[in-house]
Amino acid sequence: MLKFGAATVVAMSFGASSPADAAGGAPTALLPDEALAALKLGNERYVSNPQLCSVDLAAKRSAVADHQAPFATIIACADSRVPPELIFGGRGVGELFVARNAGNLVDTATLGTVEYGAAVLGSPLIVVLAHTSCGAVKAACDVVAKNTTYPGAIGAMIAPILPAALAVRDKPGDFVNNAAKESAKRTAARLAAASTVLGGLANSGKLKIASAMYDLDSGIVTYLE
Repeated sequence: MLKFGAATVVAMSFGASSPADAAGGAPTALLPDEALAALKLGNERYVSNPQLCSVDLAAKRSAVADHQAPFATIIACADSRVPPELIFGGRGVGELFVARNAGNLVDTATLGTVEYGAAVLGSPLIVVLAHTSCGAVKAACDVVAKNTTYPGAIGAMIAPILPAALAVRDKPGDFVNNAAKESAKRTAARLAAASTVLGGLANSGKLKIASAMYDLDSGIVTYLE
């Protein structure tokens, strides 16, 4: 569970038509670095003037009813305090393609989702977005540090975070936040290798893959190296 699956079926399915044909409209005109700059500017707006994070949703809804051209794909945690559309500057409908689950992990369904965003919708940027005080990461850290067990599917769900927790358990600083950063970086690094679709787009310069950390207290998104 929660391992990267083969993605060649997606590549074959998308090969017969252009992103514009499949998505019903032209993709965003932003290049990968421009998309990243737009996210950074939006987060600065969210931190400095959060009351300005509003859009004319009625007009925007009508404008994107027939097609979508999101300029960024976000793999985010399901945590209710981390809504990507808000923390990136009050984005409206049709601007961000978002996949969310506990721990911002990538299983087969999520991988297919981000492949669709990149290959069909033409999204030029993928950001794996971790956050401080993540419950899923804390659970993984408790497994490592305390040999804690969890009922149902929770243990299997957090299993992909364990290697990151093990890698940083002896490093200075907050164990949970260090593990969240490490997990996000590892997930981002694996995406292109796990998917021929994403790897091809990244190698051609049409796609950038990044990882980032959202601070619950300050609202600031910091990009990870």
